[in-house]
Amino acid sequence: MLFNNHLLFTAALGLTPPWEVKDLKFSVAEHRLDIWVGYPAGTTFPCPVCGKNASVYDTREQTWRHLNFFQHETYLHAGVPRVECPHGCGVKTIKVPWARERSDFTLLFEAYIMLLVKEMPVNAVADLIGEHDTRLWRILKYHVQEARAKADYSGVRKIGIDETSAKKGHDYITFFVDLQKARLLFAAEGKGKETVSAFTEDLAQHGGSPEKIESVCCDLSPSFVAGVKEQLPKAELVFDRFHIMKIVNEAVDEVRRDESKENELLKKTRYLWLKNPEKLTKKQQKKLESLKYENLDTVKAYNIKLSLRSFFEQPDRKTGEEFLKRWYFWATHSRLVPIVNAAYTIKDHWEGILNWFSSRITNGLLEGLNSLIQAAKARARGYRNKENFITISYIIASDLDYGLPALR
Repeated sequence: MLFNNHLLFTAALGLTPPWEVKDLKFSVAEHRLDIWVGYPAGTTFPCPVCGKNASVYDTREQTWRHLNFFQHETYLHAGVPRVECPHGCGVKTIKVPWARERSDFTLLFEAYIMLLVKEMPVNAVADLIGEHDTRLWRILKYHVQEARAKADYSGVRKIGIDETSAKKGHDYITFFVDLQKARLLFAAEGKGKETVSAFTEDLAQHGGSPEKIESVCCDLSPSFVAGVKEQLPKAELVFDRFHIMKIVNEAVDEVRRDESKENELLKKTRYLWLKNPEKLTKKQQKKLESLKYENLDTVKAYNIKLSLRSFFEQPDRKTGEEFLKRWYFWATHSRLVPIVNAAYTIKDHWEGILNWFSSRITNGLLEGLNSLIQAAKARARGYRNKENFITISYIIASDLDYGLPALR
């Protein structure tokens, strides 16, 4: 029966000759299972340098944490052999198949960790498995770094750029996303022109070419615009639809705030004017309908905003530009200072806005990924540092291949 148990655990661990389970110790009181792994006497191993068979020189005992066995912590023990190569390579330590070098965890256990942290805060995972979170962060950073080193960006042609807050205050991370494959390519501290330069360096290191980037979608940030023009000179700059509408939305809200000081009708109506009509509740729709017939500057500003939404529904660039010209004339003659200023901002970014019709790319995908990342940050109640935040961002949004064994 004991021999069968050894065979059972040899198969369960996925061990292949010459490795096999030599001994087991199961402690109910300690909720612990210890497994000793070894190989038959006289076994030779390929030299890690030249690949030719070499005899065992000596062994060094090592222990690895493995996946729990029915809620019992499980540990693998083995004497890791060093071989003496007869072909002049010297004494070398072989690599065991169940763990990476210098790790205290099996590959299956690390795969389990990588799976859990996509759904749970690292601190919660650490509590769940009974390990300190700093040990888990080392695992995460190692696998992200290794997987990113192998990532291929040679086919990247359309990218989105946006910043997100790393924590409260003016502490930002800039994300660069592949809009065709829905993956985070690069994350950099800050939100300035230098982040675009850092991205192009990283792109080149992964087989991509700044010269082959066809389109870049971003907000109207002068630093992003300058960085793109300098680092991605052949890319068509497209200003993100969401951020264009945000400029006008903010202008509408400014008109409302000023007018509400003298008109009680506008008290507590902020979201009526900021939300898209189709997203209003029935109660909000009824309230908005009652205000539409009042002689309010806010209503006028709101209608100008709604009109701009139709710009993105135009069939082509020519028709779109004609529409935008009419809208610009209306906005600049509205006598609503915030709306006039918003129209001037749009005029200053005219070409980048019209470029929508050639690429029709938006940062909606990026906003979605950003929402997932921010939700993870909220669950974790923030991260100890920006390096940790970036690491989690890659795990959530990069679709990296870690080369880890599949959990069954």
